[in-house]
Amino acid sequence: MAEDHSTDHSRLSNPEDNPTFSDDLITQTAPRQASRSPLPQMEPDALFEPATKSSQRRWNEIWEGLLRLGLGETALRTGTIIASIALILLVLWVMGSFYLKGEVASNQGSVMAAPLPTETPTVPPPPFKLPAAALVEGGIPRFAELHTTLPNQARYEMTQYEVENGDTIFGIAEKFGLKPQSILWGNFDILADDPHRLQPGQMLNILPVDGVLYEWHAGDGLNGVSKFFGVSPEDIINWPGNNLSAEKVGELTNPAIDAGTKLFVPGGSRPFISWSAPLISRNDPAKAKIFGPGFCGTMMDGYIGAGTFVWPSSEKWLSGYDFSPGTNHWGVDIAGDSGNPIYATDSGVVVYAGWNDWGYGNAIVIDHGNGWQSLYGHLSELYVSCGSSVSQGATIATMGSTGRSSGPHLHFELMNASGVRVNPWDFLIK
Repeated sequence: MAEDHSTDHSRLSNPEDNPTFSDDLITQTAPRQASRSPLPQMEPDALFEPATKSSQRRWNEIWEGLLRLGLGETALRTGTIIASIALILLVLWVMGSFYLKGEVASNQGSVMAAPLPTETPTVPPPPFKLPAAALVEGGIPRFAELHTTLPNQARYEMTQYEVENGDTIFGIAEKFGLKPQSILWGNFDILADDPHRLQPGQMLNILPVDGVLYEWHAGDGLNGVSKFFGVSPEDIINWPGNNLSAEKVGELTNPAIDAGTKLFVPGGSRPFISWSAPLISRNDPAKAKIFGPGFCGTMMDGYIGAGTFVWPSSEKWLSGYDFSPGTNHWGVDIAGDSGNPIYATDSGVVVYAGWNDWGYGNAIVIDHGNGWQSLYGHLSELYVSCGSSVSQGATIATMGSTGRSSGPHLHFELMNASGVRVNPWDFLIK
């Protein structure tokens, strides 16, 4: 078969001349090819991202608005309260649904079903028979208690007490439950406010309670007397031991009370009458003349103390009374034996040397020239005299028991420039 080699076939076989592949056809067919291509794959979460972000922005805007209004803290508290209430309701619901629907078993039936106890039979007591006559005659011995203790009863009357050897104001007061002052205030005519006057054999008044015994004087008034002792007139009138009454007394300014009547003032107090030596200056020692023949006249100046005070005796323990303003004892009683040396506590000039009429017996007073003064009482032998200048620690006398004294000891006092007697323990160098 013959082949056709014409030029028309050659042009048709050229791809560029083929109308099927023209630019118009390519342009028209391209969209159809693209429409048939598969869609791209998308994640599921990507579909909700726009909604989630929008919700977050909305809550952020609400929260920022609350903060601008200053309601942020209030909103947090409100939310916390709501959450707490919801949690409580949830717990109550769970408890009611699962735990509180059970039945409580009761054992009342078992208790009621228990048998009652059996009654114990009563046995009648044996008949009583009188003991034999021999036993009745001898009897059962019953001893009386010889030391029956009776309760303390209130006392309204004074009692008497005889002073014994070794007694002190403190010991007697403690024995009767009183203050030491009350022993002195109840016995002024015997002790004169001076505890050194206490002697064995004396009969002391023992007051029923703490207070003062007062002897009524003509012209006294209850208002003035009660004011002096720090009580009211009714305190004196109503005390049973005084045997007074408002009708019997009459007017308080001029009461019907006989002079010399001893009245008890319950709870009363008064200043002590001091029998101690006053401040005796070396410039005017004669003012101590009222204290006894040991006073000194005009004298020259002498040593001045250093203001320090050494122990005035060879012994360093007490005998009798300590420094006790409450019992009108303004010094210390230093124990020892007769003849023990007594030393000058500081340098100075002797302004009193000799007998003292107020109970100190032989006494020495030294003016230390710096406002201080020291006193030494109940001495046996004196080694100095008026106007003597003494050095600190020099022996000035010996210990004794002169004056109102129950045994050998030294009564020692210190007085400052103000005339105030001070506690020697606070100043002595031991």
